[in-house]
Amino acid sequence: MARTITMEVLRYRPEQDAEPVLQTYELPFTDDMSVLQALLHIKDELDETLSFRWSCRMAICGSCGMMINGTPALSCKTFLRDLYPGPVRVEALNHFPIERDLIVVMEDFIDKLERIQPYIIPKAPRTLAEGEYLQTPVELERYEQFSSCINCLLCYAACPQYGLNPDFVGPGALALLHRYNADSRDGGAAQRMELVAAEEGVF
Repeated sequence: MARTITMEVLRYRPEQDAEPVLQTYELPFTDDMSVLQALLHIKDELDETLSFRWSCRMAICGSCGMMINGTPALSCKTFLRDLYPGPVRVEALNHFPIERDLIVVMEDFIDKLERIQPYIIPKAPRTLAEGEYLQTPVELERYEQFSSCINCLLCYAACPQYGLNPDFVGPGALALLHRYNADSRDGGAAQRMELVAAEEGVF
């Protein structure tokens, strides 16, 4: 007999709901089934109105971040076998307005990313004849760990300061800011540090 698990999924449809509510679904599962696969099963087989973001299913794109049993997590790499026998509660990420069901409004995060200028600001103009900007492995190592962000918003959902003060630029944007400040090819650190030193920064 196939095992089943209960999932409590946050629902919010602004055209009909005054506030978010939890809806319960009972579904079969196997040991290799992720929370994302469970949500896809619900949408395909039980309730086509359920809305959520997803794309790669390999923890690369960052689209499927959500609260799973109260913890920010990627639903594609969270497995039902680790949450059995349930119930499994799935909600939209903390600290963000809900657009619909498990989809949050990302504009504030995107604005913060744009403000830190997440790109190389050359120290001096360089012509094509001069060739590309070269970098040693040691120079790469200084910022490499900060370049792996997939913009999943999990750190914002877990950050109490962002929850208390939405003006705070937040951990994801600050990590990316440091990634470019630490890049040997970049000359924009002074401009970015003005944001860090502002009231919504860290000092």
